[in-house]
Amino acid sequence: QVQLVESGGGLVQPGGSLRLSCIASGSALSINAMGWYRQAPGKERELVASITSGGSTNYADFVKGRFTISRINAENTVYLEMNSLKPEDTAVYYCYARTALYGITYWGKGTLVTVSL
Repeated sequence: QVQLVESGGGLVQPGGSLRLSCIASGSALSINAMGWYRQAPGKERELVASITSGGSTNYADFVKGRFTISRINAENTVYLEMNSLKPEDTAVYYCYARTALYGITYWGKGTLVTVSL
């Protein structure tokens, strides 16, 4: 079992920045990929960014150039640096971790990001 705890969400004005953090505990050594999804009201959950234990990253087109994902394997922590935030970035952001064996996915409870004046 892997437990994930997110932090760093909040209210920010358009053009502002936030940094999300996610710490994994439990059977964290089994984790390969980590990353972030988001879900806006009335919309489906969508991938924002991911990073493997080797450091390979993947970004959704709508965040390229604005968001940066990073990871400290030794601390079982993944970060999402979000810059130039837009109102359409408003969503609950969920951290996930996927195991190398069997590809089991674990989810955090989510952290709310609100971009508004």
